[in-house]
Amino acid sequence: MKRICIKIGSNVLTKENGELNTSRIKNIVFQISELHKKGFQCILVSSGAVAAGKSKLSLSEKLDTVSARQIWSSVGQVELLNMYSSFLKEFKIECAQVLVTKQDFRTREHYLNMKNCLNSLLTNSILPIVNENDAVSVTALMFTDNDELSGLIASMMDVEALYLLSNINGIYTGNPEDDDSELLSTVNGDINRLKQFITTKKSNFGRGGMLTKCSIAGRVAKSGIPVHIANGGVDNILLNLINSPNEVMHTSFTASKKASTVKQWLAGSDGFEKARLIINKGAEDALLSAEATSLLPIGLIEILGEFEKGDIIKIVGQSGKVIGLGKTQYNKEKASKYIGKSGAKPLVHYDYLFLY
Repeated sequence: MKRICIKIGSNVLTKENGELNTSRIKNIVFQISELHKKGFQCILVSSGAVAAGKSKLSLSEKLDTVSARQIWSSVGQVELLNMYSSFLKEFKIECAQVLVTKQDFRTREHYLNMKNCLNSLLTNSILPIVNENDAVSVTALMFTDNDELSGLIASMMDVEALYLLSNINGIYTGNPEDDDSELLSTVNGDINRLKQFITTKKSNFGRGGMLTKCSIAGRVAKSGIPVHIANGGVDNILLNLINSPNEVMHTSFTASKKASTVKQWLAGSDGFEKARLIINKGAEDALLSAEATSLLPIGLIEILGEFEKGDIIKIVGQSGKVIGLGKTQYNKEKASKYIGKSGAKPLVHYDYLFLY
């Protein structure tokens, strides 16, 4: 079975007035049914709950922003899932709602439990429809947006490709509305150079924008999964991308060598680190070389924060550049004794190290 992850943005699923776009959702469901026939297992990460709730409820202006979002998402999620479910039944496909928070990715135990849930649904030909649980996710507990969530799900489930469907064709060399802006069809390697092209404007109903999509796509591609950003407002865009990708206007991110499942988990663990390790130039050069290199305490300058064995830490160079994330082999107390000294075993083994 071929397994893919599809993320649909709020602006794809809603009309300009904020109401759910019934015809668009019908077409998405049709495409998923066709993919099922072709032997694909699909995971759908769907935005739109808050927008659906807004279109149904007019709340008091005195209500605070967090409470309003919780109400809209709670009511809108029911509306959205009911619509998906009714359309999927026409194709004899069952769906399941999977609501998650960022906390669910914080530990390996929660991570593997969620992975088992999704695997069980897919094995039984049930379409998982994943969304952030906005009713309980606030401030630090929130994902940047569902682009980040879809990237984490794609890595977790080791999919063959991640499709991010937005309301434009992909990444342009300027404002997509300018005639002299060109669509970038392929992104291969360092994505930092792209940030000069990308507008920081966000969607009308969602929290994200193309800058987030670019960052997530680059990280997922680095872990070994190709990513495609395309216009979800085009009928049958998924089918066309899979059948004739070279004939569809979109931006694709070329995948690097496939990372291990542990490295894929680490790739999505930014923000979950317990401490920051400041390393010297020699250690930075060694880690970024072509050779597989572990992080030794001799390369440490400073430890900021507390950690135990098995915790996630962030590795930072002297200049402040973030090098990557790793899982520690022992605690801070032991690591502190060996800062700048030789003879100790690796604090972070290469097998438990993800480099940006």
